[in-house]
Amino acid sequence: MTNSTIDFDGTNKGSGSSSVQSSKGYARTPLYDMHLQLDAKMVPFAGYEMPVQYELGVMGEHLHTREKAGLFDVSHMGQAQLFPEDPDSDVAPVFEALVPGGIISLKESGIRYTQLTNQDGGILDDLMVTRFGNTLWLVVNAACKNDDFAHIARSLAGKARLSVENRSLLALQGPLAEAVLKEHLPAAADLAFMQACHADYQGEKVIISRCGYTGEDGFEISLPNDMATNFASLLLKNDAVAPIGLGARDSLRLEAGLCLYGHDIDTGTTPVEADLMWSVPRRRRESLDFPGAHKVSQQLSQKPDRLRVGIQPEGRAPAREGTEIHDMDNNPIGRITSGGFAPSLQAPIAMGYVSAAHAAPGTQVQLIIRGKPMLAHITGMPFVEHKYLRTKS
Repeated sequence: MTNSTIDFDGTNKGSGSSSVQSSKGYARTPLYDMHLQLDAKMVPFAGYEMPVQYELGVMGEHLHTREKAGLFDVSHMGQAQLFPEDPDSDVAPVFEALVPGGIISLKESGIRYTQLTNQDGGILDDLMVTRFGNTLWLVVNAACKNDDFAHIARSLAGKARLSVENRSLLALQGPLAEAVLKEHLPAAADLAFMQACHADYQGEKVIISRCGYTGEDGFEISLPNDMATNFASLLLKNDAVAPIGLGARDSLRLEAGLCLYGHDIDTGTTPVEADLMWSVPRRRRESLDFPGAHKVSQQLSQKPDRLRVGIQPEGRAPAREGTEIHDMDNNPIGRITSGGFAPSLQAPIAMGYVSAAHAAPGTQVQLIIRGKPMLAHITGMPFVEHKYLRTKS
């Protein structure tokens, strides 16, 4: 079995992603046939045909992940490795010039969440970065991956080489994820949250990362395409594991207060406005040596005009993306960017942007739903407590 890669020079049209093309023009992950066998409802998403739900339905899949373990196909996401052009140097300082996160300080096998920013401080994408020796392993969003890889390759030409990896990516999330995964990949049990490792599985290199986008403890497993279906089927043989689609993936991340690119963050949003400054260390705030740093610095000193906040509707009707937010005098102050029903809470929740003057938790607001005001209040996030395993005994 082999794993193919593409050296990306910033002009390539293809991303080297894990996919084949359907007759409808949508890409398919290597697990497509397995999704059909599991009676998944398939929908277009980020240029792919992806499962939105399976037999349990969105609510059932959501609660199963919170209580046991859910298996997600996230092979549509972009995976790449960044190498220094000089093999005796470290690529971390080179890549750090493109993001506000602390990449130089990233320890071996450590994972860091950060953003690619433009010169105005807008977010081109958010991504996960892992250090392996003097190289970096990158995982980016599916809808942005071609643009991301082109941007990285162009910006770092002559300093670094980007190798786009044609591999599958599975996510196993939930309180029983470790117990299930360590039966097949024992090294998983040695990892704490935001740590990764290489492991051998049937003679092939597998990358295990203890992270995810549900708020639960869990893992992402990068593996060769021709092993993906068999490995996923093996995990699903465990009664604790159920297949999970995009619908529950979205409700899980919303409960966890996590951003969805293109909805909650985009090129018109800065890390300050998005309440993501926890991912920007003091050293980077002081050095101002990343794209858009002066805009970020200005917003930190003068306060931004708007902020991302959690919103708790006081009725039962969910407030969807695009819903206008008004103050109690009926003045428009913002919009919902993500909203829906929270199965864990049996109540509607949302996040969005409001004027900074109305961003304090407890502030009463009105949501305009079908032309009628509905009471809500600003609240902190996450809506459901994160359950990450931050330390290993």
